[in-house]
Amino acid sequence: MIDIIKQLEERGYIEQLTHEKEIKELFQKESVSFYIGIDPTANSMHIGHFVALMFASHLQKAGHRPIILMGGGTATIGDPSGRTDMRQMLTREQLDANVASIKKQAERFVSFEDENAAIIVNNADWLLDLKYIDFMKEIGSKFTISKMLSQECYKTRLETGLTFFEMGYLLLQSYDFLYLCNKYNCKLQIGGNDQWSNIIGGVELIRKIGSEDSYGLTFKLLTTAEGKKMGKTAKGALWLNPEKTSPYEFYQYWRNIGDTEVRKVLSLLTFLPMEEVDRLSSLKDEKINEAKKIAAYEITKLIHGEQEAIKAEQAAEALFGNGGNIENMPTTKIEDINISILDAIVLTKIAPSKGQAKTLIAQGGISLNDKKIEDINYKLNDEDFKEGYAILKKGKKVFHKLCP
Repeated sequence: MIDIIKQLEERGYIEQLTHEKEIKELFQKESVSFYIGIDPTANSMHIGHFVALMFASHLQKAGHRPIILMGGGTATIGDPSGRTDMRQMLTREQLDANVASIKKQAERFVSFEDENAAIIVNNADWLLDLKYIDFMKEIGSKFTISKMLSQECYKTRLETGLTFFEMGYLLLQSYDFLYLCNKYNCKLQIGGNDQWSNIIGGVELIRKIGSEDSYGLTFKLLTTAEGKKMGKTAKGALWLNPEKTSPYEFYQYWRNIGDTEVRKVLSLLTFLPMEEVDRLSSLKDEKINEAKKIAAYEITKLIHGEQEAIKAEQAAEALFGNGGNIENMPTTKIEDINISILDAIVLTKIAPSKGQAKTLIAQGGISLNDKKIEDINYKLNDEDFKEGYAILKKGKKVFHKLCP
């Protein structure tokens, strides 16, 4: 079989493995069922989830079977990993609606046909009916409090307040792995590197109960050269839902990544051969912008389809003076063309408040139809809309169209 683990290592995906030698041997000799978990805390996945789906897609193309687990049960608690406070509680109705929405997105990235067809499951189907005493006797007895508190996901919360409710998350996720192992012969759990503690919990639980054939693997988180998570914008997360992040905004995010991030983005978020990734990421100075354009187009195509990627590319080219159109630029309709510049900036979310809008103007960061705005009391007028719209710009890379 294809040495898929080696290929994933070459693309920079793999961070940690619980049993490196055994995992590599396992993938060489048989088709492996593996799972990734997605807690439906929102009605859309974000770019961090997409890394997991790309990882799953590579494994499936190599002959292995993905199990996409929707955390309709675990999301009732919320994973404390990486949190400084408790997550917002969602109702059962909210969770069910989020699960339905995310399922539709997941179906675009893995195949549900052929021999190794992916399956989607919802852990609410087995977690919500558990009996507390029976569960704690069978599962809780396999975990020690001292070891749990030594895990990074809990240590960071001890000072700010960790509830017993949240501590149960690790037990439930571990039980998920056991359930999938028994029902679907699932042998591997994969997740982002921040899930390492939870993954180890599941692997150790299965092995304590009697099966040595369980493993865990984490992939690298998508971070900048400074170690900060990528996919954060002025409006929040970079969502896969076009209603939450438009294809144009999505494209522009990747078009504007740093030079040092090009290789990582091309390796993790596209299917381009590594020879092409090496060539593009080795470009220097102005030429590296061509690599960014290719990255933006390829990633947008995977998420939103080829037509939306072409439209976003054309819109971006138009804004930088290379022809095209601006149909897909983020657009806001206004009722009064005499809106103040401060209200326009806040309305388009270029800045979250009038105070910050004033600061941007004072710093020379706001332009209207390519004319720098210097007066914080400026009001738009008919002349600004002579083309049928006005273009509000922050700096060199953030554009927004205003339409009366």
